[in-house]
Amino acid sequence: MSDHTYSMDYPVSWEELHRNARTLSLRLLDKGPWKGLIVITRGGLVPAAILAREMDIRLIDTVCVTSYKSTGDSSVQSVQGELQILKGVEGDGDGMLLIDDLVDTGKTARCVREMLPKAHFATLYAKPAGVPLVDTFITEVSQDTWIRFPWDMEYTFSTPLADRT
Repeated sequence: MSDHTYSMDYPVSWEELHRNARTLSLRLLDKGPWKGLIVITRGGLVPAAILAREMDIRLIDTVCVTSYKSTGDSSVQSVQGELQILKGVEGDGDGMLLIDDLVDTGKTARCVREMLPKAHFATLYAKPAGVPLVDTFITEVSQDTWIRFPWDMEYTFSTPLADRT
């Protein structure tokens, strides 16, 4: 497992995620036409649903990959562990959009790129180590930032900063 620590938090709201997915759709429409989407699960599922709607794409398949493991530490939800391919797809990705929520270290991206070298790889968020592996992304964040997606969070009371002494 990685011993990488995250010094910054980047919480993403549902509204921000939706806005970024629509922006990604707009950028990708000009690069098409597309035969369909190949979604990296699970993170790519929500962005892909928005892209499929906005781009009127009906053909959707999944590449099922896991690399994150729970740490048991509530301050850091997960760290990258050993990569496992649970389900692949046929073909080389020609004419297809490969969708994920984030490219982080590039570990998953490299693996999926080898499987689907002709796919156009698009993500909402990218970290510096992963940027060279994607064709299109919306927001770049630093490598030491943990992105907190809305499906990983719940609303709770937050103590005012002045009261945190």
